[in-house]
Amino acid sequence: MASVVFEAASRIYPGTTAPAVDKLNLTVNDGEFLVLVGPSGCGKSTSLRMLAGLEEVDNGRILIGDRDVTNVAPKDRDIAMVFQSYALYPHMSVAENMGFALKIAGTPKEERERRVLEAAKLLDLEPYLERKPKALSGGQRQRVAMGRAIVREPQVFLMDEPLSNLDAKLRVATRTQIAALQRRLGITTVYVTHDQVEAMTMGDRVAVLKDGLLQQVDTPRNLYDNPANAFVAGFIGSPAMNLLNAPIVGGKAMLGNLGIAVPASAGNEVTVGVRPEGFTPSTEGFHVLVEVVEELGSDAFVYGKPADTNVKFANATDEGAQIIVRWDPKNPPKAGQTITVTANQNAVHLFNSTTGERI
Repeated sequence: MASVVFEAASRIYPGTTAPAVDKLNLTVNDGEFLVLVGPSGCGKSTSLRMLAGLEEVDNGRILIGDRDVTNVAPKDRDIAMVFQSYALYPHMSVAENMGFALKIAGTPKEERERRVLEAAKLLDLEPYLERKPKALSGGQRQRVAMGRAIVREPQVFLMDEPLSNLDAKLRVATRTQIAALQRRLGITTVYVTHDQVEAMTMGDRVAVLKDGLLQQVDTPRNLYDNPANAFVAGFIGSPAMNLLNAPIVGGKAMLGNLGIAVPASAGNEVTVGVRPEGFTPSTEGFHVLVEVVEELGSDAFVYGKPADTNVKFANATDEGAQIIVRWDPKNPPKAGQTITVTANQNAVHLFNSTTGERI
């Protein structure tokens, strides 16, 4: 087992000026499950590949334990990687696939068989050890890929969107299995995904990246409750947080008739963030024109547009932006209606409307 440290690590691809990963400072503790999350092109997979040795580190360094591995060959880093594609050998059985790396390394046959059997027990693959990959389902193939990593008994697991080829139901089942397995093994794990629900449900901590820059790293709960900026606030949480620019009048940010107390230093305008569950029905406050109602049985979500002219979406370029309000599923409004909501001060997040930083 070992910790992982990125020290001001940067990667600039040839022919580009902006770094794909820019001065990344991040520590993954020994035995921790850390998830790297962010939109496409944010640098999360590049960061993982830098750690694996598959991408060069142009500036800074990377440590595994106390060892600087910045210029160490991938095979000598004592890491095991699980890729998005299962990359199994089609002509080999499950057992042969899982033990292949050990065979190449010259591990004695008895030791090899013992490790493969142990991993198969962990992953419920014992009945399938003699099968070829083509006779397995997608979820079983992904477990074989996991088993191939486990048998190597590395210091660090690296996982690059390993569930993206699975259907929705299987993804949910497999992500809980991976998280439970990592906690049993206690091996330091860095996991990359673009799915923030996956990140929130699996990670001990989550690191959010955007445009190669680390925005925030914290526990899932703290990311949800105390986002560092408007980007993290809008990215973490499903459905997403409502982010609205509101004028400040008399020391209050005005969403329609709903006044929200703001610090004196806030200026003339502020970005107000309220999660869907932070709004409650009211007779006075903020008006929303209902466009669609999602009825999910135990929940209902109202999607609409601001009916008040003094309210604008924080991201003016997002043409599909909507207000989202969680509603009583037994009494949802109809499309075309206008609803009135208020927000508890404790449910409100305030951000600088220019920089996006938390106020």
